[in-house]
Amino acid sequence: MSDLIVRYPGLSEYLPVWKAMQTFTEQRTPETIDELWFVEHQPVFTLGRNADEKHLLNPGDIPVIKVDRGGQVTYHGPGQVVAYLLVDIQRKDWGVRQLVTTLENTVINLLAENNIEAIARRDAPGVYVENAKIASLGLRIRKGKSYHGLSLNVDMDLEPFSRINPCGLEDIEITDTKTLGGPATIEQASEALLAQFKTRLGNVSIETRPFDLSAYEAA
Repeated sequence: MSDLIVRYPGLSEYLPVWKAMQTFTEQRTPETIDELWFVEHQPVFTLGRNADEKHLLNPGDIPVIKVDRGGQVTYHGPGQVVAYLLVDIQRKDWGVRQLVTTLENTVINLLAENNIEAIARRDAPGVYVENAKIASLGLRIRKGKSYHGLSLNVDMDLEPFSRINPCGLEDIEITDTKTLGGPATIEQASEALLAQFKTRLGNVSIETRPFDLSAYEAA
């Protein structure tokens, strides 16, 4: 039996995938295998549970959705890979800090393999290259199970980030991996992230399965 099921929903609207994560987490049992979903979203701004709407400066025609993760406002759009980590952290005997560190180090080590030096900040979760943010984190823990995850900017139109204070940070620069000489496509970034996750989750065995949104809608 595999230790981690990986799915690739592809370019998707945000709301149905979010609802699918909720359904999966609500219905999982102690025996349910953990999952990792790699998604590319249609343009959307999302506001975390405690987000201050003052950081939503000028959304324009991009939809805004209030969601149940932690954190402030962020942007998802084409050219950004979002890794949703659906893990039973109670079964792993992990705390939230360990989960956050695992996500951050996944990106930091991926970038290091491409000779890009990146850091995490304790005061502002995410990953930064010099003064520019390249990855954001947002999590929800329900009954010891995690969902949501991280977003990594790969090759995207960064203009929408100017319409917000990303993650509540004013005057923060945003960059992506292609600009810095790292992975240039969603496929390359997803493959590199998966290799990092495999190690950081304990050299887990992986099984790839298709993503069927109707399975969650019918539940």
